[in-house]
Amino acid sequence: MIESFHNPKVKLLIKLKDKKYIESNNLFIVEGQYLVHEALKNNYIKEIFLLDKEDNIYGDVTYVTIDILKKITNLTSPPKVIALCYILKEKEINGNVLMLDNIKDPGNLGTIIRSAVAFNYDTIIISKESVSLYNPKVIRATEGMLFNINIITNDLIPYINKLKKKDNYLIYGTDVKGGILPKSEPKIKHALIIGSEATGIDENLLKLCNKKLYINMNDKCESLNASISASILMYELNK
Repeated sequence: MIESFHNPKVKLLIKLKDKKYIESNNLFIVEGQYLVHEALKNNYIKEIFLLDKEDNIYGDVTYVTIDILKKITNLTSPPKVIALCYILKEKEINGNVLMLDNIKDPGNLGTIIRSAVAFNYDTIIISKESVSLYNPKVIRATEGMLFNINIITNDLIPYINKLKKKDNYLIYGTDVKGGILPKSEPKIKHALIIGSEATGIDENLLKLCNKKLYINMNDKCESLNASISASILMYELNK
């Protein structure tokens, strides 16, 4: 059992609160039973740390004290289990794609990832300007679904050009003024771009879209947040 804050494993876990250490070590932390189970199912676990005297339902674990868990977590109530996970592997794109331009809110990003899994998207491409995929709030908001979809963090324009010209994808953007209602076109693969909560899709990206969509809603409601808009559009495009 680990009891000391000076233990090398504990020191590493504390450092992984910082984005630069996540990138340099290619490791990140998930907290809580559900996230740990999803990581286990998808073979992303390096090591599991379990509160001393808790029932072990995970296999090979390292026991730690409650004080160690408090030191590692940012949560008010520390979880009884955490896992050290390998960074997600980026894979080839096969199906429909969701592109996220400058999404800043971690709760929005996490919810969008959950919805993308629910509505059968193959890949999410997150712009470099967006909040980090490994932000703890993003990870928690995904409810473990980040382990069930291909996620790439990179510039969007090169991917749009490749999908559009080489792979014959239909590129959808959003435009509340000049858009059309979303409609499923199941025989054609598509990429859907969702823009920043504050400013929408960048003009340079919007110019590359084949079609621009809008969501019909009551005039009393000026706009929806990014995660709700993304969820509605993904549902409509994949009916």
